[in-house]
Amino acid sequence: MFTQTPNNPSPDYWLHDLSPFIIRFSENFGLRWYGLAYVLGFSAAYWLLAFYYKKGRSPWNADQQATAFWAIVLGVVLGGRLGYMLLYDWGNFVRNPLILIRVWEGGMASHGGFVGSLLAGIWFTRKSKTPFLKTADIFCTLPLPGIFFGRIANFINGELWGKVTDVPWAVLFPASPHPLSPRHPSQLYAALLEGLLLCLYTQIRFWTGKPEKRPEGQLCGEFFLAYALVRILGEAFREPDASLIFGLSRGVFYSLFLAAGGIAMIFWARRKGKSG
Repeated sequence: MFTQTPNNPSPDYWLHDLSPFIIRFSENFGLRWYGLAYVLGFSAAYWLLAFYYKKGRSPWNADQQATAFWAIVLGVVLGGRLGYMLLYDWGNFVRNPLILIRVWEGGMASHGGFVGSLLAGIWFTRKSKTPFLKTADIFCTLPLPGIFFGRIANFINGELWGKVTDVPWAVLFPASPHPLSPRHPSQLYAALLEGLLLCLYTQIRFWTGKPEKRPEGQLCGEFFLAYALVRILGEAFREPDASLIFGLSRGVFYSLFLAAGGIAMIFWARRKGKSG
């Protein structure tokens, strides 16, 4: 039970009062938790690349790992940022295209990041002369720690809040349209579903069984499909942060295409595996 104060007239719920800054130098400048989330996520991806090679699950040496890493960084950052502008903030982007580079203000789209990573994988496939489907299976396991940390940072920032609810763990978000209404901490749901759960799933699938018996590309297809499903589930608790499309939140709408792509990739992998 929380204490009732003038700033928290609903004592049964926790009032979100976390700062987005780790260290603040001025009103809008400092070290942010969101930035730390990216550092931790990319560090985890770099470590995984090295660990896969050490255990014989990746063909890429140290130089190739560095190339793959920077390709992923650029793909995620550029794809995520451009995806957000095109998919969620098109009007402001058209009026002022320079907001694309103002990444410190936030605004990244996971679906855009996936597209960017996919393009990075295609480029790296040609650079390393590695089969694309094999590259895809490795690449798809790398961003999940970053998604987990990123969703935690969304919660700390008090953004992407959930729908109004009366569950005991609901949170009051001062920045929401109705700050006195308790809401689902949907950012934490997403961290568990999109980040932790999918990370465990892909790692188990990556390490169990013999790689030569699983069609190359199937793991990536499973990842796309699984992410779409958990994202759609999470959207049931999240307040839409942009206008609806055919009555669906944008997260659900874009996830339908991701699911279709995942299913197509699974069929492609299995067909190629049988013919190969």
